Amino acid sequence: MQLNHIGNASIPSSSGKTISVIDPSCGEMFDDIQRGNANDIDAAVRSARDCLSLVWSQLSAAERGRLLLRLSNSVAEHADELAHLVQRESGRPARQARADVLALGRSLAFYAGAADKLHGDTLASLDGYSTMTWREPHGVTGHILAWNDALRLFGRSVGAALAAGNVCVVKPAENACLSMLRVAQLAAETGFPAGALNIVTGYGLEAGDALARHPGIDHLSFSGSPRVATLVQQAAAEHHCPVTLVLGGKSSHIVFADADLETALPAIVSAIVQNAGQSRGAASRLLVAQPIYDLVLQQLGEMFEALRVGPAAMDLDVGPLIRQRQQQHVWDFLSDAHADGIAMVAQGQIVDEAPEGGFYQAPTLLCDVPAGHRLMHEEIFGPVLCAMSFDDEAHALALINTAPFGPTTGIWSRDGALQLRLARRIKSGQVFINHYPADGEPGSEPGGAGALQALHDFTTLKTVAVRHG
Repeated sequence: MQLNHIGNASIPSSSGKTISVIDPSCGEMFDDIQRGNANDIDAAVRSARDCLSLVWSQLSAAERGRLLLRLSNSVAEHADELAHLVQRESGRPARQARADVLALGRSLAFYAGAADKLHGDTLASLDGYSTMTWREPHGVTGHILAWNDALRLFGRSVGAALAAGNVCVVKPAENACLSMLRVAQLAAETGFPAGALNIVTGYGLEAGDALARHPGIDHLSFSGSPRVATLVQQAAAEHHCPVTLVLGGKSSHIVFADADLETALPAIVSAIVQNAGQSRGAASRLLVAQPIYDLVLQQLGEMFEALRVGPAAMDLDVGPLIRQRQQQHVWDFLSDAHADGIAMVAQGQIVDEAPEGGFYQAPTLLCDVPAGHRLMHEEIFGPVLCAMSFDDEAHALALINTAPFGPTTGIWSRDGALQLRLARRIKSGQVFINHYPADGEPGSEPGGAGALQALHDFTTLKTVAVRHG
């Protein structure tokens, strides 16, 4: 049984209740976590605030950086252990689980080096005055993290907050707690003071809601669905707490007729099968230039048919979906596609060794999906790739921007001018041109290019004006 991590101690929930941890590869329970509530959140916030006032605020930025670097090194030393926990709780194949751990280590190392790089500005002033800005931490930051990229989100969110001088209270998704709890234990072992990093597990409607409403939280970071984000912002607004959001959307690929297909197609397949398609960057919408549409479908179909799905421990191309509910969610999309006459080009295969109780879905390639269909606008969060053709650049741009905000977009073309025109006009947080990093590759963390901005998000700006003599 896993306990909450509060003040560097393992603490049971005041509710006395637990939540079963399910292995998605077989559908069986293998551990328990605490069902935290408002009392547990309050204990964690009080621990964090004591640490902030008595210890953490007294540390220099360089000292915080050294602690984060030690934690990064400890994560690397325990990579196999952490990867195994990720496999068991999330169903990720071994290679992908280890990539998550390595990504966490990279984020912690980056923020370790950035901790003493925060600076303000000197502003123009009247004669006899000096005016400057300082960046200061918010204080106690709350972090409500999604399950699909738990360790990566932890590194980007908690790592940045700690580097900026904040202390943290984390409410992970109930589906992905074990690896995060172990990281918190490693933090304590490497010298983080009690209360700097606290983790309370539980359901969103109980522990998550309590964290968002707690008046002792000075800043809140949330990753998850837009629907829940609305509720979180409303709760935080009751005590005027600022909120930073990392939300899902509809990521895409655009493949032009001059694209290097030998590079593009493997990257497109890799993107949709990473974590069984349960990622913001799993580009499930594929737009292909009409002259090469049939060729692309033929080659992708062959690649899909070669994909194998099975238990995380087998380390195949695709592991299980996280829960039966998510499996049903994907099935509903495929059922709609079948009912609407959308053709399936190819599917991968679930291996015979896959346990019957696991939450498996074969990777599926669909073609000629209508532009207005929900498959082209809603986040499927499963290994389903939806293809359609386009006529020219203007048509592709119109299609790509009809969907809600896209976290990432891949552009495949040798035309440099076209690349930059589209990159400027596409509504997307990240644009990859002639590459689309898979998990574990350099630059594969969404938002990686804005890492320093993330550090700034966990600070406030103070203006100081001095009158001389």
